[in-house]
Amino acid sequence: MGSMFNYLAPWRQQIPILAGNRKRRARLTFAEGEFAAVYAMSDVHGCYKELVEAHRRIEEDAARIPGPKLIVMLGDYVDRGPDSSGVLEFLSRTPPPGFQRFVLCGNHDAELVNLYRKPARILEWLGFAGTETLHSYGIDIEHLLQSAAGSETIARVIRNMIPERHIQFLESLPVMLRMGRILFVHAGIKPGIDLKRQKDSDLMWIRQPFLNEGPQLPVLVIHGHTPARIPTFGPQRIGIDTAVSATGRLTVLTIKGTRVGIL
Repeated sequence: MGSMFNYLAPWRQQIPILAGNRKRRARLTFAEGEFAAVYAMSDVHGCYKELVEAHRRIEEDAARIPGPKLIVMLGDYVDRGPDSSGVLEFLSRTPPPGFQRFVLCGNHDAELVNLYRKPARILEWLGFAGTETLHSYGIDIEHLLQSAAGSETIARVIRNMIPERHIQFLESLPVMLRMGRILFVHAGIKPGIDLKRQKDSDLMWIRQPFLNEGPQLPVLVIHGHTPARIPTFGPQRIGIDTAVSATGRLTVLTIKGTRVGIL
C-alpha cells in the first residue's frame, strides 16, 4: 500500500516543466450515438500487461454488441510503470477488428516529446517522472549521470534508443474528443470557457478549479490525470485514473446508448 500512497500524494504539486511553444493539437468531434459502444481508459503509465488485458476484456464485452465500437485512450502512456515502450508500440498499431481507437495526449506524453526534442533539460524531466521510461528503452540513465556524461552524449543515447516513430506518434495525438454532450480529455477543462478557447496546457494539466467546479458547460467530461483508488464522480465529470502502476487496476469506462458504466 505504501507505493500507492506515494503515487497518489504528490499530484497537487505537479506543474508543467518543459512546456514549449507548439502549435495547437487537434480536437475531434463525432455525432452522439455514432458508436454502438464506447470504451475509455486513462493513465496506463507503462503498464503494458494491464493494457493488453483491458483490450481483451473490451473485445469480449463488445462481441455481444452489433455495430461500430470505439476505444478512447485518455493519455499518459509513459512513466512510472515498467514498459512504456511496449505501451507505445501497442497503441501505435492497428486497433482490434471492428473497432476504431483514438489516442489522446496526456501531459506525461507531451513531456517525453519535449525531452526527446530538448534533451539538455534531462534533469528536470527525471525529477518529474521519466526514469522508468528510459529504462524501458534500455537506457541506464543512472550510469550515464554517474559517469558525468554530457548533455550531448545523453541526447545521442536517447535518440539512438527511442524510436523516432514513437515520438512522431506522440506528436500526432489529438488532445480532445467530443461526442455530442460527452467530452473526453486527459485532465479536464477550464470551467466556463468555450471549448474552442481551451488551451492544450489546460486540457492536459488542469486540476483545480475543474475538479471542484466541473466544466460549467453543457457537457459531461470523462478524464484521467488525477489518481484515485476508484473512479471519481464530480460535478458533470467522471475521473477514471485509478493509479494502475500502483494498484494494478486499469479502469475501463463504458458508454452504451445513454448508459455509462464500468467494465
